[in-house]
Amino acid sequence: QVRLVESGGGSVQAGGSLRLSCAVSGFPFGSYCMGWFRQAPGKEREGVATVDVEGSVVYADSVQGRFTISQDSAKNTLYLQMNNLKPEDTAIYYCAASWERLCPRGTAHIGFWGRGTQVTVSP
Repeated sequence: QVRLVESGGGSVQAGGSLRLSCAVSGFPFGSYCMGWFRQAPGKEREGVATVDVEGSVVYADSVQGRFTISQDSAKNTLYLQMNNLKPEDTAIYYCAASWERLCPRGTAHIGFWGRGTQVTVSP
């Protein structure tokens, strides 16, 4: 069975940093698009950062320059380093694995979701 398990969320003050981890099992790690998405209350789930099979990464404009997505193939783990966090980054962050090798826009291509980890940034 495919399992994506996020960890590393928590509460920080604005300007702080967090590193999210996604442990992947039952899935061919590195063979499909993977990424991080987030959802705040009352808002649609949005893409934060994705990485495709060629190693190409795409960031949301709102996080570019502050967040970095990376992966450790030996550990089957996806990471999201979040620096200079802002209150508007507050959301549940989800790890996701796609049906596609490259990363389309939106969430329709996502085949598997983690359960999410809460990130709260106070002013």
